[in-house]
Amino acid sequence: MAIAEQFAGLNMDQLMGAPLRAAVDASLQLAESTADFIRKVGFDQEGKVRTVAFGYQRHGVNPDGTDRLEEMQVNVPLLAVVPVPNLQVDEVNLLFDIEVKQSERRDSSMELSAGASGRLGALKVEITGSVSAHQANIRSTDNSAKYHVDIRAANHGTPEGLARVLDLIAANMSPLLVGSSLRDENGQTLSGPFLARAERLQELRARVSRAERCLQAAKEGLEIRLSQLRRLATAQLNAYRETAARLQSELDELDGMGTTEQDEQVGRQSLAYSGALETVRRSWESFAGKTGDYIRMLADSGQDPREVSGLFALKALDQWGNAVAYGDSESYYAALGAAQKSALESQRGVDRLEEELLEAKAVYSQAMGE
Repeated sequence: MAIAEQFAGLNMDQLMGAPLRAAVDASLQLAESTADFIRKVGFDQEGKVRTVAFGYQRHGVNPDGTDRLEEMQVNVPLLAVVPVPNLQVDEVNLLFDIEVKQSERRDSSMELSAGASGRLGALKVEITGSVSAHQANIRSTDNSAKYHVDIRAANHGTPEGLARVLDLIAANMSPLLVGSSLRDENGQTLSGPFLARAERLQELRARVSRAERCLQAAKEGLEIRLSQLRRLATAQLNAYRETAARLQSELDELDGMGTTEQDEQVGRQSLAYSGALETVRRSWESFAGKTGDYIRMLADSGQDPREVSGLFALKALDQWGNAVAYGDSESYYAALGAAQKSALESQRGVDRLEEELLEAKAVYSQAMGE
């Protein structure tokens, strides 16, 4: 049999494909194990994130000179403090070597012998002779194959998606105050009237802090609504610019096609379009740049208009290219009115919280002076 024919029956697809398919199956099992770990360790039976509570003490000095010892606690997701097994197959190396050894040796030999003896005259003569021959055939063949599979896997740590979720949780996580005790400047626990005064000041400080947080949240909400008003103003102004461009395009088609007097009239009309658009543009850009001031003015006026307020002094560009008062026939009028109402409510909420904060600070200052 020829050497090449000895390996013709090897199934190379099976030899090369089986380890690769096994690596794919292993990757699926590893991914499932990571998902199972996250489900079992990271979440409870109700689907809520498991957390670990870390407690610590925090010292602080009150404005009245007393000391406070606060018991703080922070709840951290369990997945953020334990390593997540995320083993993945990174590399698969297949080594398949075939080694063929064949040798052949041929050896031959033959042996023949003869002898004679007698006298030649006075001499005794003895003659011997031999012929030898040897023949041997040796044939040897050595076939060997080496099959080596090298699979490398590494732990890739926390998956990217889970890391982003944990970052989001961490950004909205803050320590909680679970207990507090008041002490004097020597570290001794307060009692009697001193304790009562310190507790009242602590309560008033907490009231001021709550008012500040509520006011900050209200201001952020107001800014969101003012941003919506600005976006609507930009959209409405862009619509007027498109109208002006269309009117100007129609004039450009007439330019140079009539008499001199008609061409001059076209030029005057073009200037009129430009002037009207400039008037409209200034009104809307002024509104967009001072939206907060306009809403504050509207809140201070005590008005509660159902339509877009005339305090804004907005202008519109009609279909003939004239600058007119902004009315309910415009494309963004309804949306602007709704956004105005929402912003007005937010502004009045901010005004009310500012008054509550000022009152809380005044009461605290008075208690400090007692």
